[in-house]
Parts: sequence; structure tokens; C-alpha cells
Amino acid sequence: MRRAWDSRWLAVWLVLLLCSGCATLGHAQRDAAAEIAQAARSTRVDCARVDACATPSPVLDMARTVWAASTAQAPHHRALILDNAPDALLLRIHLIRSARRSIELQTYIFDEDDSAQLVMDELEAAAFRGVKVRILIDQLAALRKVETLAALASLHANLELRLYNPVLDRAHLALPMYAVASLCCWRQLNRRMHNKLLVVDGLVGIVGGRNYQDDYYDWGEDYNFRDRDLLLAGPQVAAMQANFEAFWRSPRSVPPARLGDVARYLRRYGAPTTPPHHPFRRPERVRALLAQVDDPALLHERFVTPALEVGGVSFIADLPGKHRDDTFADLPADQAVGAASHGLLGLVQGAQRELLLQTPYLVISRPAQQAFRALHQRAQPPRILISTNSLAATDAFIAYAMSYKYKRRYLRDFGFEIHEFKPFPGDVPFELGETGAALEREPEAEPGAAAGEQADTAGAPAAIGSGSRLLERRLAKRGLRSEPVSEAARLSPFASSGGLPVRLKRAGLRMGLHAKSMVVDERVGVVGTHNFDPRGDTLNTESAVVIADPAFARMLAQSILRDMAPANAWTIGRRDEGPLLPGVEYTLAKLSERMPIFDLWPRKYATSFDYVPGPGCLPTSTPPSPFAADFRRCNHPVGDFPEVDLGLKWLGVRLFTAFGSGLSPIL
Repeated sequence: MRRAWDSRWLAVWLVLLLCSGCATLGHAQRDAAAEIAQAARSTRVDCARVDACATPSPVLDMARTVWAASTAQAPHHRALILDNAPDALLLRIHLIRSARRSIELQTYIFDEDDSAQLVMDELEAAAFRGVKVRILIDQLAALRKVETLAALASLHANLELRLYNPVLDRAHLALPMYAVASLCCWRQLNRRMHNKLLVVDGLVGIVGGRNYQDDYYDWGEDYNFRDRDLLLAGPQVAAMQANFEAFWRSPRSVPPARLGDVARYLRRYGAPTTPPHHPFRRPERVRALLAQVDDPALLHERFVTPALEVGGVSFIADLPGKHRDDTFADLPADQAVGAASHGLLGLVQGAQRELLLQTPYLVISRPAQQAFRALHQRAQPPRILISTNSLAATDAFIAYAMSYKYKRRYLRDFGFEIHEFKPFPGDVPFELGETGAALEREPEAEPGAAAGEQADTAGAPAAIGSGSRLLERRLAKRGLRSEPVSEAARLSPFASSGGLPVRLKRAGLRMGLHAKSMVVDERVGVVGTHNFDPRGDTLNTESAVVIADPAFARMLAQSILRDMAPANAWTIGRRDEGPLLPGVEYTLAKLSERMPIFDLWPRKYATSFDYVPGPGCLPTSTPPSPFAADFRRCNHPVGDFPEVDLGLKWLGVRLFTAFGSGLSPIL
């Protein structure tokens, strides 16, 4: 009887939640809220100089030189791979401080932790200097507090914020509302803007995998991403800016003041005076990074000198029209891909000798599977090396479960040489220095500490650049909230179960792969946002920079191969055959794999191998091929899920392997 009563109350609660989630404001109420925000926006400009008191920048000077040398017939570009995570944050801060006219920022995740709040501080300061700042964030991952969104909407006439594809008329979608959206608005919920872009003064742009969250910049406490961005200067930056403009002007991009929860906040409480601030979690780390922002010699050494002169540059990207209901209506299912996917698929099909592919989630779409199968069936197929996450390293175990299910297909039918990233890699770019994750926390302020005492802890003269008085005041108030949520968790409709790393056998600060890159025949290199997965083909909008330049391609290949080195990755190879009827076992395993559900065969075709140096097996940085005749001489099997504490998450992997293949298109 009690169970029946509880079920009735649960049903009532869900109905009420659904009704509240679908409640909307009228046009007059939205207009009133927008007017409140508009009236509160400051028009004060703190700088009267024509350059908006911008910090001098050797990076933007390089970009101006490149643009000046370019013509329509002979464009010039310079490009720099951003592997070092704190440098990727440092460059963003520097470019924002150096902006004279405009900043366009487009991203999937914008959190409210140290790194994201630091970037927002700089964007706000730029607006008060006189720079036009436009910020476009996917609604599913846009900040965390309605108050923050209301404050940013009301801050300054030079700062505009829009949220892409809002669901349920909300700027912030809390977990209960997420459940409601899954019931009522499944199609809209899954169509996300996955693009990441920063363009400054129309001269220089950054594209890549990094969002605005601590774990993308080696600032995470327990987990950080191995990621990659690309700095580009030259005429193709105009294509980036045009793509941003298309998203900005899309009807799906909505100012937060016109969304129900922010509008209600503004009408009830008025415009907040400033965005909510708290002390930084690690202010010393912030000070160390900001001390480098205005150092021209350091900036020249890190971002100008190593930038390559490159040719054959193109920017490929989806448009918001990808999210129209009729976008793929007339195409067969195996051809329904967006513009970015189509361009990348063409590069895959053109591979002749070798293809390096790096993706955090090895879930291959149907068109891509057909392309890889065709490559492998050639008389002389190209070598295909894959860098992806292990179960121990991934932040999305559901996506890993789908990869685990199809290992036989990947190895036998596609010829993949798969190298799965270790959670504690021995040799990857990771910053443990003065700006990195290894810094000890500064003492927490006492609960009764005065605001002035907090300011003394967080502020520092080195943190202040020209025209940044507003920033100085805000650095004294900033702080950290709860632990970040990963991109995979935000993207997945099963965020509560699929967006956290699994438990390991040993503790430590671990890493997971998040870079999305490709190299074809050491002649074409790609850095972008596409995970080469079904979501990227049909649901997410994506973008990438393609550079057909051998020198650049070789440099990118070296970076990817480093992540595949034995110190950093396990190699996937065929497991030892069973002692009884191995041919029958293989056939049964293959049949089980092909089942959309009830894939219950316990022994999979492949397992993980680790390179063990010893007599005749010298230490090496070369990724081993599982198809080499002497592979077993130096590589020893270490089980299907090395380093993982086989608990409930492991059981989840097996369950999703057995029953979850139908989820592949949305993972």
C-alpha cells in the first residue's frame, strides 16, 4: 500500500514539474525584463584612447603583419598548436586584454570556477575599456547561476551575451528540468552548439577542444583534460568571424533577459549591481598566470617564435541551419552529415599511406564506418592509428562501453591500431609549475573575515594590466563554487550516470583525453571540435581548421604520436584464444556483438596490452602495432580495464555494452 502511495506522489510530482517547466512568460513580461536589464547597463568607458587602452601584444602585431602581407590570390597564415593547457589560458587572457575593437567568444561550456571566472573578469574589463564583447554559449552548459546571467545581461552596453537553443524557456537547466526536457523536448534538447571559437579584433582566432572550465587548463583538483587548441592568424580568421556571426544572428541565439528564469529574476529583484563574486580557490595560481600576461618577451617566445608559416588553410564549420528539422530529410541515413563532418569524411577517404585520428570517444558514425571499411579493403590500405581514452581515463563510461563493444570490428574490419590513454601518463604536456594544478591551496579565509581581508589575499599588483581598474576590484572578490561538470556529462542525456570518471585502484591527479585532431599522410592536419562521432555528424554543430601543409602536419603528428607512446597509452590487441574451440568462440562473440541488445558474450575479441621494457625490448616512444609479428615479445596483456577498480561502473560498462547500442547516435 505504501509503495502504491509513493508511486502516486511521484507521478503527481512529475506532472507538476512538467507543468512548471512548460510555463512561459508573455511578450510584455519579457519586454519588461529586457528593459530592466537595458536600463541598468552602464555606458561608462574608462579609456578615452583610440586603442581602448589595450595591452601591447606581440601576438596581434604578428597577426597584423600576416594580414598586411596577404592578398586574395596569395593569402598568408601563421598557426600554432596549443598543447600546453596553462599557456592556452594565458594566451586567451592576453588576447582579451590586447583587444582594441572587438571580441567574439563562442563555446559549449562556460563554468563559474577559477579559470572561467578569470576569463569573464577580463571580458568585463574589456567592455569597460570600450571593446565590443559578444559571448555566445550553448544553453545546456551556460554558467550555473541565474543571478550571474541576470548580472551579465545588465552589466554594460559593450557586453552582449546570448544563449544558444534554450530548452523550456530557461537560461539555466537544473537536473529536474533536464528530466522534464527529456520527456517533452527530446529533439531540441539533443541539438547542441559544440563549437569553440575566440576571435579578437578580427585578426587572430583560437579553435579547438577547450571549454572554459578548470579541468581544461590543468587547474582541476582531481582530473584534467589532455586537450589541444590552434592559434591562427590570417584571412581565414574572417571565415571564423562570419561563422560566429551566423550563429549570433540565428533565432536560436537568445539574450538571457528574454528567457523565463532570468526574466523572472530581473522583474522580482531588479538588475544585480555586479555579477556574484567570491575569492579564488587558488589566488596564488591566478596571480602567477596574470604576472605573465603583459610580459612581451615571454609572449613572443611562447606564441610568436614557434608559430609556423603555413599554406592551404581552410576553416570548415556547420551553420545553425543544421538544426532545422528538414536538414537531412532528403538524404539516406548513411549520408546525413553536417558540413564539418562532410569535410572531415572527405579527408579520411583521401588517405593513402597513414591516418592519425585522435578522439576522446571512439564511437564511429555509420558514414565514417563505411569510409574506414573501404580504406581497409584496398589492395594497399593505409595504416590507421587511433588515439582515444581508456576506461580508466575517460569521463564518459557509456561512450567507452560502445567503443568496447565494437573492438573486434575496429581491429579486423577497419584495421585500427588503437592506443588508449592512461589515467596517469608518463610523458604528456602537463603544467606542474607556478600556474599549474600542483600548487598547494592557500588557507581558507575565516567565516567572519571582512571583505578587505579577502581582497588582500586575492589581489596583487602583478595582476593588473593597463585599463583594468575594474578587473582589479573584481579580482579581490572572485571565488569558486562546486566541482565542474565535464563536456561529456553535459552532452549526454545520461549525464548523471555517464559523466564521471570511474574509480581507480590508486589515487592521484589523473588525466583524460579530450583533443580532437587528425593528420592525413603527414600532409594535412586538422584541429577542431568534432569527436568524429554520430553526435557530431547530425546533432551537434562543429568546426575545425584544416591545414594542408606538410610541416604543420608533421608537428601535429608528433603531438598525437606522443599521446600514443607506451608511457602514455595501452595498445588494444587480440586476446589469447580460448583453450576450447577457439573458432566457435570467435563466431559466437561476433554474433553477440552484432546484436543490438543482449550482447552478453563474456569474452571480447580484444584486450589491453602494456609495453614492458626488458632484454630485447628497449624503452621506446614509438606506438607499437598490434598487427606486428613480434608484438607479443614486448607487449603483455593487462586485462580489459587496466587500473580500474572493478565496481559498479564496470558493471555499467558491461550493461551498456550488452543493451545500449541503440544509444550510439546520441552519445
